[in-house]
Amino acid sequence: MRVSIRVCISFAVAVFAVQAQAKTASEIFEQASPSVVVVYGADAKGKKQSQGSGVVLPGGEVATNCHVLKGALDYSIHYSNKTYPATIRHSDWDRDVCSLTVPGLNAMPATLGATRNLKVGQRVYVIGAPRGLELTLSEGIVSSLREMDGGRYIQTTAPISPGSSGGGLFDDEGRLIGLPTFYLDKGQQLNFAVPVEWVKALPERHASQAQTEQDGAAWLNKAGALVEKKDWPALLRHAQRWTEAQPRSAEAWNYLGRAYEETGQDAKMFEAKEQALRIKPDDALGWFLLGLTYELAGQLTKAIEAYQQDLRIDPNADKWAVLGHAYKDAGQLTNAIDAYQQAVRIKPERADWWQLLGKAYIDSGQLTKAIEAYRQALRIDQNDAGSWFYLGLAYSKSSQTSKAIEAYQQAVRIDPKESSAWHNLGIAYVETGQFSKAIEAFQQALRIDQKDADAWYGLGITYKKNGQTSKVMEIYRKLSKLDPDKAEQFFNEAILP
Repeated sequence: MRVSIRVCISFAVAVFAVQAQAKTASEIFEQASPSVVVVYGADAKGKKQSQGSGVVLPGGEVATNCHVLKGALDYSIHYSNKTYPATIRHSDWDRDVCSLTVPGLNAMPATLGATRNLKVGQRVYVIGAPRGLELTLSEGIVSSLREMDGGRYIQTTAPISPGSSGGGLFDDEGRLIGLPTFYLDKGQQLNFAVPVEWVKALPERHASQAQTEQDGAAWLNKAGALVEKKDWPALLRHAQRWTEAQPRSAEAWNYLGRAYEETGQDAKMFEAKEQALRIKPDDALGWFLLGLTYELAGQLTKAIEAYQQDLRIDPNADKWAVLGHAYKDAGQLTNAIDAYQQAVRIKPERADWWQLLGKAYIDSGQLTKAIEAYRQALRIDQNDAGSWFYLGLAYSKSSQTSKAIEAYQQAVRIDPKESSAWHNLGIAYVETGQFSKAIEAFQQALRIDQKDADAWYGLGITYKKNGQTSKVMEIYRKLSKLDPDKAEQFFNEAILP
């Protein structure tokens, strides 16, 4: 019985101790909210670009997430109905932790805690400015702790909204344990905060990264000098040493790829460029250049994949057109058409892209759509000989020969030296029985290019149809010198009975 009493007394004491330590939500807010500020980012003209939250540190600086500052040129802190200009003091973009110097700010600093003592299920509180609503408190528990690089990444059920980023996540004693960073939209209370240890390590990390950047500048300058001298073997040796010294430098791997390319080591070139993009996956230009290199090497599947990555990061009309080219060269006409459609949807004023779309329609047998695409191109530029030529081709393939003739006539009017248009015009004249005009058209094509075997062939067939048999053998002798295979075909069609 005595043992039971002791156990009960011990349990009661423990419960009382826990209750004595834990503070209420009101007490947490009263203690911690004076350390929370609103952070604004603006462009060069002072237009607001971003808004988040921040926490005042014991040294007087304001900690926040770096992504709150991204894209802005000027920063300010709003606290207690006043606005203060701010500048970036320390930054660690890899960990998404930055600090700001705020002259004149006289705010209570937060008490810093630690994540090593946190337990799953422990109650925590977020104070920030979600959607611009200053000093908003939300409550939840620690739902998971994930060991990461000198701290424990915190998953919590405490609600986080846009604007909460960079604010304070506090434990049940009101100590800062992290900065709310992001949440998964439509997730089941999936909210995350970077650990306070990363805030504490920020000055040291900043200094280390600054030294790395300084060292990187030296590597970069030497690489640039070797490229200018076109000393590719020396660049290869330099880039190899650089990647060994700084294996997380995308620039180093890119220069190594360039060195491999210039020394004819294509397989290693691709490996190096791909490694650069693993390190810096949001490098749109890097993906584009990789795609271009793959395309030039005839590796169209990989080129398409690279262009798709480029578009994921930076979707614009030019890149849709480039992807369309790659699809077309790979024989994927449906995908090519989709890509060209995206290009003209974004920039409908580009006549050349309407032409590309029209050509893809022709190649896929969609002649009505091809005609409309070329007519759209001609609405933009009615003096484009190429659009008239391909419009004529689409009309010819759809058996609208009279309209084809009109289109070809426009093409040669605009560009009389376009032999293909004269040649096709000659074919269209033959189809409508206008042999004299056909002969003149083929002769115009041959004035431009005396070695055009197709034009000689068309001219000979027209002579045959027009009853000018004496000139047929003359054409055969000409073709025999230019193209024996075509001469044989001509002989079987025009000379043999």
